[in-house]
Amino acid sequence: MAPHRIALLFNANKVYDRQVIAGIGQYLNSTRVEWDLFMEEDFRCRMRDIHRWQGDGIIADFDDPDATDALCNLTMPVVAVGGSYHDAAAYPVNTPYIATDNAKLVRLAYDHLIEQGLQRFAFYGLPPNPRSRWALEREGAFERILAADGMESTVYRGSPTSAGGWGHAVEELVAWLRSLPKPIGIVAATDARARQLLQACVIGEISVPEQVAIVGIDNDPMAQLLTRIPLTSVIQGAEEMGRTAAHLLHQMLRGATCADTRVLVPPVGINVQASSKHQPVKSPHVMRASHYIRQYACLGIKTEQVADYVGISRTVLEEHFKRELKQTVHQAILQHKLETARELLAGSTTPLTDIAVRCGFTSLQYMYAVFRREYDCTPRQYHEAHRQIIPS
Repeated sequence: MAPHRIALLFNANKVYDRQVIAGIGQYLNSTRVEWDLFMEEDFRCRMRDIHRWQGDGIIADFDDPDATDALCNLTMPVVAVGGSYHDAAAYPVNTPYIATDNAKLVRLAYDHLIEQGLQRFAFYGLPPNPRSRWALEREGAFERILAADGMESTVYRGSPTSAGGWGHAVEELVAWLRSLPKPIGIVAATDARARQLLQACVIGEISVPEQVAIVGIDNDPMAQLLTRIPLTSVIQGAEEMGRTAAHLLHQMLRGATCADTRVLVPPVGINVQASSKHQPVKSPHVMRASHYIRQYACLGIKTEQVADYVGISRTVLEEHFKRELKQTVHQAILQHKLETARELLAGSTTPLTDIAVRCGFTSLQYMYAVFRREYDCTPRQYHEAHRQIIPS
């Protein structure tokens, strides 16, 4: 029997879409199902001529309104993937739908910020757009959660991301952040928006996470690479969505009727990083110094440079650190370098020499000496004991 011809209509340049597609691939690799897959060569989603598709089935991103319009009346099996809706009437009719649970994504981010001891919260979303209805759903979920807790919600949508208006948009974002009561926890609609918050905090000299703690959604590796302060992010169950969508389409190709099927997939968890690890600090000097250390510790900065940045003498800064954090400035710098090294050792296959350089140690031997002193093991032993399984 010839394999079924299946079209995958996604914008695979986005991390969420790629994860869904990865889940589809995992389903195919774990079963005997054989599909002849079609995707655009540049990984973009185009609906042109889709009504002329001579295939057997389609899995499509229904967050794209063009997909809803173009695919709802096709006679072949179609499985929709997209965001969940608070209003059940917003789901497409007579189309099986696999959704990321927007309310649970926001709830996980909010609960994490609550656990950090924060009592004020805001949401950084997106301007209304038919192609980002999921962002408004997340915003609405945030407002409902805070209303249920008897708290006032603060929402800022900002401006669309564009090269021409970016300078003005950043100025507005910095002004909004400065206007907020602090400390405060902010949930961003995406990691891309969270990254903008981190950049604005750096520009506005707002301490993260002492004054503003930030949580994004997507767990996008690219966002991590483009920020000096590691970003906390909610991990969507996008791969599970892909596996579920593929299984559902497989059943439909075998004659099953699934038109009324609706599956909400919860988040996998939350990747907690420095951007949200809030700890109350009274001294503005310690806040400012900690913000600087978090950005530049791995570049080999010294206590004198931190004091110069804060604008006070080394002696005074050391007094503030010992009173607030019970450690010296040097110890705080070393602690950040060690935390970064531990993350790299556990989550990557980067050579030890490269890790030592990236974390600001003067030599691999020095990193070994510090590890033995602090953790009673070598970096290699730490890697063997804590390494994660890296997908091939």
